[in-house]
Amino acid sequence: MKSIPTKKTHVIGAALFAAAMALPSSHPAFAEAAPERGIVAFKYLNYEDKQSSADRISVNAYSVSAMAPIAGKWSINTSYTYDSVSGASPHHHDILSRASITEKRQAVDLGVTRYLSRGSVTVGTSYSSENDYISRGYSAQGSLLTEDKNTTFTLGGSYTTDTINPTGQKDLFFSKRTVAGLFGITKVLTKTDIMQLNFGYSTGHGDFTDHYKPNELRPEKRESKTVMTRWNHHFDGIDGTSRLSYRYYTDTFGVNAHTLGLEYVQPLSNDWTVTPSVRYYSQTAADFYRLVDLADPETLPSVLPGEIVSFDQRLSAFGAMTLGLKVEKRIAKEWLVDAKFEVYEQRPGWSLTGGGDPGLSSFEARFIQLGLSREF
Repeated sequence: MKSIPTKKTHVIGAALFAAAMALPSSHPAFAEAAPERGIVAFKYLNYEDKQSSADRISVNAYSVSAMAPIAGKWSINTSYTYDSVSGASPHHHDILSRASITEKRQAVDLGVTRYLSRGSVTVGTSYSSENDYISRGYSAQGSLLTEDKNTTFTLGGSYTTDTINPTGQKDLFFSKRTVAGLFGITKVLTKTDIMQLNFGYSTGHGDFTDHYKPNELRPEKRESKTVMTRWNHHFDGIDGTSRLSYRYYTDTFGVNAHTLGLEYVQPLSNDWTVTPSVRYYSQTAADFYRLVDLADPETLPSVLPGEIVSFDQRLSAFGAMTLGLKVEKRIAKEWLVDAKFEVYEQRPGWSLTGGGDPGLSSFEARFIQLGLSREF
């Protein structure tokens, strides 16, 4: 089979990288004091999805990360991730073809934090590469606590530059630049309740088109806005904590999305912890998304030269559910072992606004994550 890498692997890889590089926290997330102990962690993540009940994409990701305190006022964290993608390549309306995807990706991340009397400042950089895609990122974030230490204000920003060189088209290079900002407020309401509200804005210019999809042409500018709120409540009697979150997203492509998540953390005897979770996601279709004729789903409708259009099912209207369970075990107070399992299912009829594409193939996925960390 001929290998046909696709820019879709970059999207999958980036999502898995974000999950795999998550470092176990050695101190409460709300605290602004410098950590007293460092952490070294290893994570393995396996992802598989199916379309029309046929196996499609498989991803294996390996991540090593570390955080070390410095002089009681600084900390440095870094991570390295390697992931490989393989499987059947979708074509046209995401119908499986006989071609195969083979892709490998590496990513590194570095951040430095300076802790102040009532806040902190963090700067970071990241780099990832695969054979047809290189991404470089730079970020900065600061936080400030009020005098009573019940409220934290956070302000951050990032700049990302991507370079795309589609496989088989050595003389073609495309680029994309994205600037993003975040403002957040975290407040202790009671001794058992914490609330957080974040506002985000992103603007990107350049190439957003997937060059491996036929007749694909997207706008060269994309702006997005997000609002996210979280509420953590601790139950003293059973020592459990519920985490409820809601996120609203809108962009100039015409996509409006809602994400509602709930997880519950319950410590058990002998240093075990279990965390069941559920997440619901719904989005509207992009303004330029086109449906495919159900009578002939393998033939794309005619497209005029220069017409902004996409048949990518990720830009259609759909809803999705994710169910997960995480189990952790602390060993000898220094070691932490964890395992997480999630299943995901996507259907056009689950969209809050309706109007899902009836021609979409069914889509299911599952995630398995294993982790091992040690404090020192």
